[in-house]
Amino acid sequence: MTLLHLLIVAIIQGITEFLPISSSGHLILLPNLSGMEDQGLVIDVAVHVGTLFAVVLYFWSDVKTGLAGLPRALTGRTDTSGSKLAMCLIIATIPVVIIGLVIEVTGLNDLMRSTALIGWTMLIFGIVLYWADQTGTEEKPAENWTFRDAAIMGLWQAVALIPGTSRSGITITGARKLGYKREDAAKLAMLMSIPTILMAGGLLGIEVVAEANTAAARDGLIAAIFAFLSALLALKIMMRLLQSVSFTPYVIYRVIFGLFLLWYAYS
Repeated sequence: MTLLHLLIVAIIQGITEFLPISSSGHLILLPNLSGMEDQGLVIDVAVHVGTLFAVVLYFWSDVKTGLAGLPRALTGRTDTSGSKLAMCLIIATIPVVIIGLVIEVTGLNDLMRSTALIGWTMLIFGIVLYWADQTGTEEKPAENWTFRDAAIMGLWQAVALIPGTSRSGITITGARKLGYKREDAAKLAMLMSIPTILMAGGLLGIEVVAEANTAAARDGLIAAIFAFLSALLALKIMMRLLQSVSFTPYVIYRVIFGLFLLWYAYS
């Protein structure tokens, strides 16, 4: 792959992974609309690793707390803030793992990569995000995350396996409808991305091992670095803006982009 192609893929993944506008949808559309070759599994894994490091670094305090509580959570003890957070993340990840495996085994993933489908999901779930953001209360802080809410948000997250939905967007939607504050809804959505990206990256990594070579490793490293930098920047901007701005700007982008894609697909 050319350096320009690597940079484009990495920056798109880095920016759209955490903004509620769908990273998978944009990456699928890149070859569809531009004629560029598909980036392949090696680059997919690399950019996911890059974004994973970005969210871990940004929320390191919470990640450290969750890691410290993980051993207790695995033994069923959730009597500390760390073990409770770890258990909530485990619960929230279960639905996407199960449904993701079903989609992978049945081959449904290849059937969900059309421009028309992404246009519809971009539009519909953008409107759903607006509805949840405008009607949801702001009574719950992230510290009050419950197992029940984690399970509900996990089901919302599983919907994001449909390209164009946006993993962060749909989990923020679920959190806002459950009454979490905007910043806390985004924070929970970002923390939920860590085990999800780890699982997805692990599955892709198994497939990548067989085809890895020096050139692919070099391209992957470049892509990971730029994905990390762009994701970290996107996270900082979004979390800062949420102190004074709602999710409406992202909704407007989704609606306009979704309508364009539908026009493109059906014209």
